[in-house]
Amino acid sequence: MKRKYLMTPGPSPVPSLIREALAKEIMHHRTDEFIEILKETNEGLKYVFCTRSPVLTFASSGTGAMEAAVSNFFSAKDKVLVTVGGKFSERWAEIAKAFGLEVIEMKIEWADTPKAEDVKKMLETHKDIKGVLTTLCETSTATVFDVKGIATVTKDKNVLLVVDAISGLGQDALATDEWGVDIVVSGSQKGFMLPPGLAFISISEKAKNFLKNSTLPKYYFSINKALKAYEKNDTPFTPAVNLIVGLKESIDLIKKDGIENMWIRYKKMAEATRDAAEALGLKVYSKHPSSSVTAIVSPDGINSKDIVKKMRKDYGISIAAGQGEIEQKIFRIAHMGWINEQDLIMCFSILEKVLREIGYANFKVGASVAKLQEVFYA
Repeated sequence: MKRKYLMTPGPSPVPSLIREALAKEIMHHRTDEFIEILKETNEGLKYVFCTRSPVLTFASSGTGAMEAAVSNFFSAKDKVLVTVGGKFSERWAEIAKAFGLEVIEMKIEWADTPKAEDVKKMLETHKDIKGVLTTLCETSTATVFDVKGIATVTKDKNVLLVVDAISGLGQDALATDEWGVDIVVSGSQKGFMLPPGLAFISISEKAKNFLKNSTLPKYYFSINKALKAYEKNDTPFTPAVNLIVGLKESIDLIKKDGIENMWIRYKKMAEATRDAAEALGLKVYSKHPSSSVTAIVSPDGINSKDIVKKMRKDYGISIAAGQGEIEQKIFRIAHMGWINEQDLIMCFSILEKVLREIGYANFKVGASVAKLQEVFYA
């Protein structure tokens, strides 16, 4: 019997404790019992986001929170700067254009990170920019963006810094309040160890001032409606009840580990993954690798999609191929959420087998596993 392992950068594995919570009998969302759970998750989300400001929850994918971040804080023809260096940072530009904003794309090489000094120059050149839309972990390239550096540029200006942390939250460090990040969006299916279906958005005091002036249309994704309900530990529309019950368990697990301890642990896992790839004679794609996922360049002459397909079909291990212009050039292995050291050891032992079966044997058998064990068990 073939077991299945999820090593993709979302959805990520859901631990049994959370699966049990998801399977509980559904409750009505206007009862005291559910309101108490919602109150706990609202407070717990502040801990995970490292903020004292409200963190709202919507029943949607993370993209819903991205749309809310555009439609609630800007108006038509407002000028925003978008740092574009992969498929998911491109999404910021697509959403902003859909709502009639004037988008200035600061394009960076895929696998690289936007530089704070370049953002500063853009803001000095275009003094009417009202927002900088960027990304914590550009999942398509497995690259962490320099959010902390960008925040030093926007923190004391009348410019909103909006960050997509859908993949990175929990693994890549993000000190929202300390750094001066105004809006952070995320989703349930990665670091939170839940199925897809919940979106989150944190809102700073500076962002609330922008909220007052936005004239773009919104209804379901209305931050004003959500904030009004939030004050009463309620939601303006029917919430995803069982996902929120599961979210409570997820936050408890995160608190038990400690968010800063998690950043250290995932950083170590990411470093070990990169070392393991190099032990196989393979190159790491990103110039600024994320702690959430690692992108590995496929051997010359081998389509990365063939590696991904064989891993999943023959051995039950799901990893991810590339996207866009690097679709066939890289494969991606996640180390986020419930994924641990043993999972990576298992994944690389099978990866070695698949590489040899596909025709690449430029490594000593067991080299990657030995490297992982050297890092993890030293």
